[in-house]
Amino acid sequence: MTFFTKLYDSIKESVRPTTKTTLWLLKIMLPISLVVTIAQHYGVIDALAVYLDPIMRFVGLPGKAAVGFLTGAFVTTYAGIAAMLQLSLTMREATIVGIMMCLCHALFVESAVNKKVGSSFWKMFVIRLFMAFLCAIYLNLVLPQDMTGRFGEGITMETGNDNWLWAWVVSSIKMSVLIYLLVFALMIVQRMVEHYGLMEKLARPLHPLMRFCGLPEHAAYMWIVGNILGISYGSAVMMDLEEQGKISPEEANDVNYHLIMNHSLLEDTTVFASLGIPALWIISTRFLFALIVVWCRKGLMRLKATF
Repeated sequence: MTFFTKLYDSIKESVRPTTKTTLWLLKIMLPISLVVTIAQHYGVIDALAVYLDPIMRFVGLPGKAAVGFLTGAFVTTYAGIAAMLQLSLTMREATIVGIMMCLCHALFVESAVNKKVGSSFWKMFVIRLFMAFLCAIYLNLVLPQDMTGRFGEGITMETGNDNWLWAWVVSSIKMSVLIYLLVFALMIVQRMVEHYGLMEKLARPLHPLMRFCGLPEHAAYMWIVGNILGISYGSAVMMDLEEQGKISPEEANDVNYHLIMNHSLLEDTTVFASLGIPALWIISTRFLFALIVVWCRKGLMRLKATF
């Protein structure tokens, strides 16, 4: 079978699962996005931030930082960054908010995705929220007090409210097309990897890392996808592997506990680093607390089995 024959077969085999997964993702993402857009427009997010002021100050942040965190948690990292750019945060404060947003962006959408793959919506939701504040406390303790500069210095954002609903429609159409193309590309790559028998070859060098992380050895491919593209897009691969019987729901659940701490690592780190936040703090904190979450869970499960 030639390369082009395999490529054609991979494209043909990818259309149906891509369409199915994209429609499922959009059924979750679009209604939540609309509700949050309306809430932002009418000041609901800002009102909620007022009540979070004492909590934010507990982790070394001004109360206004809650606006950036809530926006990122309800929508996406990019929406949260747009809000952060209006707040005139120090680089130290922005680093703490940044790690919280890395763990809690698109919280409702991604928790729903986790549920579809085999995990509990509320467990994923609560763990991510709790760990976001725990990581913030950790960074508030270890970050240098003399971090210089201000977040997004020299960058301005348009804040006009005209035609906000039309702007949401346009951005949603663009997002839908992008999601379909990304999932489609992922599916084609996965099928090509299968046709050439590369799955094990790609995964084998990562087996020691998987064991160190407390994950199944053959979860390496999902781990790569989740770290590069995140939970929503990585779920397309995970669900497809489940349907093919190549990974069990229990194993997918194990991977989710790592990925809720360490997903979109490449994208998130690159975006924040481009705005001045040190990449080392983002990567090291997320990886450290991913290990803590997975191994603490394993320890609790063994303890529970003993009794």
